[in-house]
Amino acid sequence: MSEPTSSPLKPMPGDWQRALAVVAHPDDLEYGCAAAIAAWTDGGREVAYVLATRGEAGIGTLEPDRCGRLREREQRASAAVVGVTTVEFLGHRDGVIEYGPALRRDIAAAIRRHRPELVITLNHRDTWGGVAWNTPDHVAVGRATLDAAGDAGNRWIFPELTEQGLEPWDGVRWVAVAGSSTPTHAVPAAPGLGRAVRSLLQHRAYIEALTDEDPEQYARAFLTANAGAAAGRFGGEPAVAFELFGR
Repeated sequence: MSEPTSSPLKPMPGDWQRALAVVAHPDDLEYGCAAAIAAWTDGGREVAYVLATRGEAGIGTLEPDRCGRLREREQRASAAVVGVTTVEFLGHRDGVIEYGPALRRDIAAAIRRHRPELVITLNHRDTWGGVAWNTPDHVAVGRATLDAAGDAGNRWIFPELTEQGLEPWDGVRWVAVAGSSTPTHAVPAAPGLGRAVRSLLQHRAYIEALTDEDPEQYARAFLTANAGAAAGRFGGEPAVAFELFGR
């Protein structure tokens, strides 16, 4: 059962050193939780990114191969703004990611490589708060990430990973879901908000295809509004909210 929406958001756990963020597309983290990631890397924590696709179907005026190369470059630049230097792409097809063993295996392999204590992903439910329909890619990757956090620690699930030298990792303590309509925890947004805006702005080609608004005004308004929406449940402080699952 989810907590009542009026209940206070708890501070995110701080007793961890390594995190792995797993999402479907370039820009998913920048729209979702880059301010929190900036604060974490400032504090000396390690965060790596794994993206299921290169976002090659994301811009209607660019053919997929060219678009994928562009969005991959934008994502690496975006990650660097918030202190993330490791960005990996799994090569699944944008728009038609399939939930199933192949996706779980790829994410479990990434978890075994990076050995995180905290795994971060994006809303895996059918809708965004019952208002807008979520994309199949977000649903598939979010759900597979929750499953892969357990798969990574079991040597008899995907034994081929052990044969490849990826030993089981049972050290995932939490999975944090950004963009959830039922958040439980939060991170103060103010320390990392400026860098989160700059990080989102690295996706300039995507933003310019998405809206006619000035990109900087668009990015700042979007992220400020999101952070402000959580403030009422976090002592009046703008925040990045997560639904936290413990393991």
